[in-house]
Amino acid sequence: MRSFGDIDLVEEAVQEAFAAALQRWPDDGVPPSPAGWIITTARNHAIDRLRREAKRAEKHAEADLIHNAPPEPPDDRLRLIFTCCHPALARHAQVALTLRLLGGLGTPEIARALLVPEPTLAQRIVRAKNKIRDAGIPYRVPRDEDLPDRLAAVLAVVYLIFNEGYAASSGGDLVRDDLCVEALRLGRMLRGLMPDEPEVAGLLALMILSAARRPARVDAAGALVPLPSQDRSRWDRAAIAEGHRLVRECLRRGRPGPYQIQAAINAVHTDAPSAEATDWPQIVQLYDQLMALAPSPVVELNRAVAVAEVDGPDAGLRLVEGVSLPRYHVLHAVRADLLRRAGRLAEARAAYATAAELAGNEAERDYLLSRRSTILSGSGMLE
Repeated sequence: MRSFGDIDLVEEAVQEAFAAALQRWPDDGVPPSPAGWIITTARNHAIDRLRREAKRAEKHAEADLIHNAPPEPPDDRLRLIFTCCHPALARHAQVALTLRLLGGLGTPEIARALLVPEPTLAQRIVRAKNKIRDAGIPYRVPRDEDLPDRLAAVLAVVYLIFNEGYAASSGGDLVRDDLCVEALRLGRMLRGLMPDEPEVAGLLALMILSAARRPARVDAAGALVPLPSQDRSRWDRAAIAEGHRLVRECLRRGRPGPYQIQAAINAVHTDAPSAEATDWPQIVQLYDQLMALAPSPVVELNRAVAVAEVDGPDAGLRLVEGVSLPRYHVLHAVRADLLRRAGRLAEARAAYATAAELAGNEAERDYLLSRRSTILSGSGMLE
């Protein structure tokens, strides 16, 4: 990207390099540096294409210059994130493009993560690529004074990569460890780049505290285990301690932001020795702060869950009914659970069915269908 400045050209060249590897490596063997082989082959493909398309001598000189470009530095992924999050692009385009190029996510997964139709998401990505190419947006980490203009989008990208790893939107596995690990790596890299930015620390704390619960989120068969039923002895206590330290650091700075508040909510959860001992009133207060800073339907939904724990399922249901996320399976799952607790069993079964139909992940779908099937017709309990 730094050498050629054209995302479409680079994507095509890399694809051609992987195709060549699939053809040659089975016979020739894997080279000593597989990544170096791919990069060199892709670079040569891109140069060949430029030369084929060149109509002026200057294009040949440009190709020669590219061929002699210096090796890429080790933080290229972070550089490309900042390139894609250039303020010349709209925020939604920044996030969509970066997730597509660097998040390991396909267009359908990104559309589900951003709660937008897939065709809309695809158009945003195409327009963002074209704007980067036409505007000649440079491939580099911006100067310190320029970082704040891009930071919000960069944090959103890292968070969404982590979210897709923590609760995959499709496929058979609930958790994608590769994405969780990469998001944490990027979060720590950002922390090193901007050590005095509390939202960076807040995001890192949020991811660490969430990842600490990861071993208990699925059972031996890969089935989903909800938070109240998790074996807390399987939580990573060292990670929880690190996350709590970061949350305390954020509190001392006195500059609250959305990621810091979400990290504080996770700190309350991970501080409780059992589900019954969770300080739900404090969590409601934190969601009130989050709604004041960064209101969204998803935050409204999460707050409704907390309110239901304090004031009962009917109070939570009243709030859920006001949330507008008709295609979001989690809303229907929350509603189903609250209806069950309120004794409205027929409605609960229907809501579980809707949630399962909308869920893209097989583990979540299986869990929702099992909840539906085990509701006894004459009581508010599960079998």
